[in-house]
Amino acid sequence: MSQVIAVFGAGSGLGAAVARRFGREGFRVALVARRRDRLVTLAKELAEEGVEADVFPADLSQPSEIPALVQAIRDRFGRIDVVEYGPIGGDLRLVPAAELDSARLSDLLPLLLLTPVEVVRAVLPEWVGRGDGAFLLTQGYSAAHPFPQLSGPGPVMAAARNYLFSLNEELAPTGVYAGTLTIASSIARSEMGEAERVRAANEPADGPLFPFVDPDELADRYWDMYVRRDQVESFHPESLTPLVTR
Repeated sequence: MSQVIAVFGAGSGLGAAVARRFGREGFRVALVARRRDRLVTLAKELAEEGVEADVFPADLSQPSEIPALVQAIRDRFGRIDVVEYGPIGGDLRLVPAAELDSARLSDLLPLLLLTPVEVVRAVLPEWVGRGDGAFLLTQGYSAAHPFPQLSGPGPVMAAARNYLFSLNEELAPTGVYAGTLTIASSIARSEMGEAERVRAANEPADGPLFPFVDPDELADRYWDMYVRRDQVESFHPESLTPLVTR
C-alpha cells in the first residue's frame, strides 16, 4: 500500500507544492482546508498529473474536530505516513506587541497551537506502532525571531515551535520525526503572498521587507527534511538562521 501525506492547509501556494512534491514520489494525498471548491480543483489537477488525492474540507480552528477528521482520512486511504501542517492565511493579521490583548491571542491559539497538537495526538499511536512517521510544521520567521510591530501570530507560533523541538527529541528513539520549516519570505502563488505583493506595490515599506520564494523550492526543502531527518528546524533563507539554534 502506497504511503499517504495529509496536507493541512492545502492552499494554492506551499500546500499545493508539497502535495505535488510528495505525489511525485508515489504518495497519495489527503487535502485539508476550509474551501471545498478549491480543494476539488487542486485534487483534479493532481489527478491529471497522476497523483491520487481526495479532499477533506475542515475548519482547522476547531481542534475538537481533529480526531474525527484524521479518522476520515485513515478510513479513505488506510493509513497516514506524513502530515504537513501549514494553514497560515491572510487573516493572520500582524500587530504591534504593545497592542496585543488576550482576546487576540485566544483567537490565534486554536489554529497555530492547539490544532497541531491534536493532529499529532491523533496520528501518533499509528506512527509509534509502525516505527515511522513524520510531522512537518510550517512557521513564519517571527516564531524564531521577533520583530517590532509584527507580533500576534509570532508568540503563538513560538509556543508551537517549543512543542515541536521537545516532540522531536522525545520521538527520535521511536523512528518518528518532527521538524519545522521556518520561513522569512512571502510565498508566491499563495493567497497571502499575492496580497503582500499588491500591498508592497501600493504602500510605503514599513518594517522588514521579505523576498518572494517559489513554493516548489520550499516543497523540495520539506522533501529533503523528510528523507534526511537530521535537523529539527530548517530556515528559508538559510542566511536568517538565528544565532541560537539546535
